[in-house]
Amino acid sequence: MEAATYRPGSAELPEIAREYRAAWVATVANIDWPSKMGLTTSEQKAELIQILDKAADLRLNVVIFQVRPACDALYASKIEPWSEYLTGTAGKAPLPFYDPLAFAVEEAHKRGLELHAWFNPYRARHSSAKSPVSAGHVSKLRPQLVREYGSQLWLDPGEKAVQDYSLSVVMDVVNRYDVDGIHFDDYFYPYKERAPGGGELDFPDEASWKRFGAASGMNREDWRRENVNQFIERVYRAIKDAKPWVKFGLSPFGIWRPGYPSQIRGLDAYSQLYADSRKWITKGWCDYFAPQLYWAIDPPQQSYPALLKWWTEQNPTRRHVVPGLDATKVPRRWKPDEVLSQIQLTRQQPGSAGHVHWNMRSLMRNPELSSRLKRQVYSQPALTPPLDWVRQGRPAKPRPTATVAHGRVSLSWQGGEAGTVHWVVQTREGKLWRTRMIPGVKRSCDFEGAPEIIGLTAIDRFGNSSAAAILQLKR
Repeated sequence: MEAATYRPGSAELPEIAREYRAAWVATVANIDWPSKMGLTTSEQKAELIQILDKAADLRLNVVIFQVRPACDALYASKIEPWSEYLTGTAGKAPLPFYDPLAFAVEEAHKRGLELHAWFNPYRARHSSAKSPVSAGHVSKLRPQLVREYGSQLWLDPGEKAVQDYSLSVVMDVVNRYDVDGIHFDDYFYPYKERAPGGGELDFPDEASWKRFGAASGMNREDWRRENVNQFIERVYRAIKDAKPWVKFGLSPFGIWRPGYPSQIRGLDAYSQLYADSRKWITKGWCDYFAPQLYWAIDPPQQSYPALLKWWTEQNPTRRHVVPGLDATKVPRRWKPDEVLSQIQLTRQQPGSAGHVHWNMRSLMRNPELSSRLKRQVYSQPALTPPLDWVRQGRPAKPRPTATVAHGRVSLSWQGGEAGTVHWVVQTREGKLWRTRMIPGVKRSCDFEGAPEIIGLTAIDRFGNSSAAAILQLKR
């Protein structure tokens, strides 16, 4: 073994697996993290590390981390106050001080995970809030933008200044943090709340309707939808102008309208939330589109495969369709087989590009589900698909060297651009190929044995891959 060496060679490498394997980490009401308000800085960090370790162990590749539940911040912001879900007091920074978003980005990247910052664009105070509203909150500083709606406070999407305000919050994070994505979920205009005497409350936007809507030439419902449409497009274009590699992901309610496709019944998000989500994907105003398909495979009125197929057919710009799966139903309502089968169906559906688990807590608290995911559907690592519509081109081919000593191979390499985020190491022993993903910050790795072929590929921030560098074992 000591006389063995590696020299440049040639080989046909297996195709690198490409799919989104993502999970949401919700901070609102302490759903996923931190587990409760008032934990110490070290306890918060330890819990977040545990989440990221689990994501890496499962071979996920994206963590969608909620940083703005309700016009508050789980990061150091000069625009909005600290979230109460950290310390228990709105406006109070962690002590000893740290920045949870900066910490999450750094630790995710160490593990080869993308970190997407998840914002609620309009909610201003959640019904779970306990502490008094901070003096630095938008409802105190700019009350003309905020409406009281049922048990919550809400920014009025009809106010032009609201668009500017929420866009400034998003772009502050894009510009100051090394995030890989920006993410919105399904809250646009709010889900309907009930009036005390019964019936639904209408959203209180009379003032903005009179100032902006009445002269628009649209009816009120179309005007509300257009307010959201304009904002979605502005966010997408602003992100691409600033950092074109940062992905913009949208995760609307999984049914666009009842009857699409024909057997589907359920909430009409188009008329209830004023979310014309089909328009967003047909216009290409996002990089990945994650409709929340939180229903089982078999029931026809909310059929997972029927909805998935329909959404993939609404995608002329070929964005990445990555349905949301409801892991919280395991084991309470579903067996693990339901989620595993949904993943397999998603892989078989032309036009789909992966999936997102709701939520990370469910994966961590359900050992049977997580072990079967790792063993049966995530046995090999995967990269997210490339952003073909943003940038063409390939990173430079790396220049590897390998040494063999005491039954171990030490692989190191040079090259790679500043934007390299992953190295893919593929090795062959006999007929068996193995794949390892190495975070872009590293330039070496070791492994047992002496494979006949070693392939090394660089992956840039757009998901583009370099030509593979091949080393061949010579004895």
